[in-house]
Amino acid sequence: MPFMPVKFNLQKRVKLAQGLWMLYWFSVIAGILIFSLGIFFKIELRKRSEMMDNNESHLVPNLLILVGLLACGLNAFGGKVCHDSLDPIKFSKWKPMLKTYLLLCCGFNVLLVLVSLLCFLMQFSVYLTLAEGLSYAIRFYKDTDTPGRCFMKRTLDMTQIEFHCCGNNNFRDWFEVQWISNRYLDMSNDVVKDRVLSNVEGKYLMDSVPFSCCNPGSPRPCIQHHLTNNSAHYDYDHRTEELNIWTRGCLEALFSYYSSLMSSIGVFVLFAIILESVDMAGLKYLSTALETMAEPENPECESEGWLLEKGVKETFSDLLTKLKTLGRTNQVEGGDAPEANT
Repeated sequence: MPFMPVKFNLQKRVKLAQGLWMLYWFSVIAGILIFSLGIFFKIELRKRSEMMDNNESHLVPNLLILVGLLACGLNAFGGKVCHDSLDPIKFSKWKPMLKTYLLLCCGFNVLLVLVSLLCFLMQFSVYLTLAEGLSYAIRFYKDTDTPGRCFMKRTLDMTQIEFHCCGNNNFRDWFEVQWISNRYLDMSNDVVKDRVLSNVEGKYLMDSVPFSCCNPGSPRPCIQHHLTNNSAHYDYDHRTEELNIWTRGCLEALFSYYSSLMSSIGVFVLFAIILESVDMAGLKYLSTALETMAEPENPECESEGWLLEKGVKETFSDLLTKLKTLGRTNQVEGGDAPEANT
């Protein structure tokens, strides 16, 4: 007995074909959006590649671009089939391809599920890449005259301004690195010389942050130097006063941005999976309803459509039997090959 059978007359078949045609073109639009999101995500990764030490993975955006293109092609074909389905002559040329097409759609849905899962699972990889890349970026901030790092300062400054963040985990990360190049330090100055000599690694460390850490919304002029020295500023206590620099770390800010972007894309891909599944179910009903017409020459006659020709249990049993038969055939062919060689 067929699974979920439905009776159809001419009016129902026409409505189903028209509704499916619209759904397929909605799916084409969804495919275009997925393709566009893949391009946008790839650009966003490229834009901050230096913040990730050029180790970012482009697997997810590349897959999004691929599935977006596939969705456009597959759903445009499905829309054409639905458009021609009520014309027996036109539909006859598509009929032999429908089984293969539905199998391709099943495989495509599996690919969509994989892409959606990767959008959520790869967020941890992005976090680790950002954590490592930002620490390198802060360390090489001063190397504006070193080939390959010339734009590190500009990129990091623009990131801190755009994302309202400072440092890797917080602004104190800047206290642990020398972020001013030696070419801008007056080594004849005793204060500078003493500070460099007092450090084991010979670095010029300060309790200061770059200008890009300043919060322009603060009513007080930015205090970016001597942040922990209360006596260096009037009416100032770094332990109690709200600092007029960004206190949020760039790791948290960037990861929040990328994770929300990836989660939103993952949810949209899930929506596309539901849309594709509805399209497949509708096309199966339409094709079976057209095949089971008692009088194909009479469009007014009734017919029956279904999702599966047999019940779910019987369908799975048949599938397992086919797989076992295929496995045995391969084993026999593999066993006969050596004999043929002898």
